[in-house]
Amino acid sequence: MNTTYKSISKGLKEAIDYSEGKKISVKEFRPIHIDVKQLRNRIGMTQTNFAASFGISLGTLRHWERGDRYPQGPALVLLNLLAKDPTTVLKVLQK
Repeated sequence: MNTTYKSISKGLKEAIDYSEGKKISVKEFRPIHIDVKQLRNRIGMTQTNFAASFGISLGTLRHWERGDRYPQGPALVLLNLLAKDPTTVLKVLQK
């Protein structure tokens, strides 16, 4: 067995153990809930600018701000990054 196979095999076993509720040492990232409207206001953007800047549909942004939907997956990760360091995220995304 080469080292790549061993690493993949170990990772799969750990994932299975974790999914079965077994106690294993894992790092789990759980992004915190973000108040999207508060974040957008803190950054100082309109809904239209915010949506366009971060590739979010305006309708989706409005749902998030009303609270009838919540960001998930990569969108929630992006919003967490924005909450922590909006200047750096905006700088990285500049054209």
